[in-house]
Amino acid sequence: MDASFLDIPLDRLRDKRGMKWSRYGDDVIGAWVADMDFPVAPAIQEAIDDIQAGNEFGYPADDAGATVREAFADWMKREHRWRIDPDDTLLLGDVLQAMHAAILRFSEPGDGLVVQTPIYPPFLGAVKANNRRLDENPLLRDTNGYGIDFDRLRAVIDKRTKMLLLCNPHNPTGRAFSRKELKKLAEIALEHDLIVVSDEIHMDLVYPDLKHIPFASLGPEIAARTITLSSASKSFNIAGLRCAVAHFGAPELRRAFSKINLRLFGTPSIVGMVATQAAWRDGKQWLSLVREQLDENRQRVEIFLSANLPEIGFHMPEATYLAWLDCTALELDERPQEFFLKQAKVGLNPGSDFSPASDKFVRLNFATPPAVLNEILNRMSYAVKR
Repeated sequence: MDASFLDIPLDRLRDKRGMKWSRYGDDVIGAWVADMDFPVAPAIQEAIDDIQAGNEFGYPADDAGATVREAFADWMKREHRWRIDPDDTLLLGDVLQAMHAAILRFSEPGDGLVVQTPIYPPFLGAVKANNRRLDENPLLRDTNGYGIDFDRLRAVIDKRTKMLLLCNPHNPTGRAFSRKELKKLAEIALEHDLIVVSDEIHMDLVYPDLKHIPFASLGPEIAARTITLSSASKSFNIAGLRCAVAHFGAPELRRAFSKINLRLFGTPSIVGMVATQAAWRDGKQWLSLVREQLDENRQRVEIFLSANLPEIGFHMPEATYLAWLDCTALELDERPQEFFLKQAKVGLNPGSDFSPASDKFVRLNFATPPAVLNEILNRMSYAVKR
């Protein structure tokens, strides 16, 4: 396999029917929602083609879920050196189902949930939708990037704080938290008897010289209170197929969680399960090529901004394909997302969705062919300078 499949012209991307390319007009380049613009791995396409050729759209076999759970356990062992029991894993439609369910199961209305902001907006939505209290712990920012403010974290926790909602790797800042940082978080969680929901959906998108550390892998004591959420959806670009996993660090935690009526969740479709299994069994070569392109793209963003838009603050992401851009110094008369949409015809995520304090930021998705990324960056630069 070579990397030629990554080179897709802009006019073909505009024909896509998904959210990323259909929300705005035909003259806008979508660079917001976390979908990649690359075709899926051949192994995934072949698995889906087999389903279609066999007209197999009925109920999945009884052991289909077990097969996916085993593929997940094998992937975690091979790629992340984390040995888990497949039987401690549940299949779901998406990770947010499990997050909402865990909030309902392990806290009560008015209880506090710790969230590190800026954060993927559905974290904030989950707190609000379930009538919980937001125990916000903004990340610290310095010249090197973002880090956890452990002193403030200890200060915001009180007797009604019940859970820590962790995003690792972190969306939108792109941090891949170090073992030292995660151990400190684990100590605080243990000290305050917190249940941890760790969204690790970007686990496979960590750049060279760094690695993803599953939070529950830090030891049996913290694992026993950690629910790890993941999916092949981000790494393999199959979010629309709706298949995710929730892993429980101890059987007792899963049994406690399962007191919720799990029938409320439904089950993933046969297509989602087959595609996910194919990704984790046979998608490694494809993923390696995509990561190389994403690494090149993040460097392209840094070089371009430094040369053409030095006013925009940017820290090279350690993981994800998302760039978190501080547009404060541009001194725009409107929110930067609105400015770039109107003046550059580039669709970005507004920073205020990730935290009210981030209204001068935008999030840029750079998981696109180099030529398209160049067009995005050139449009943004031209809009600022004209």
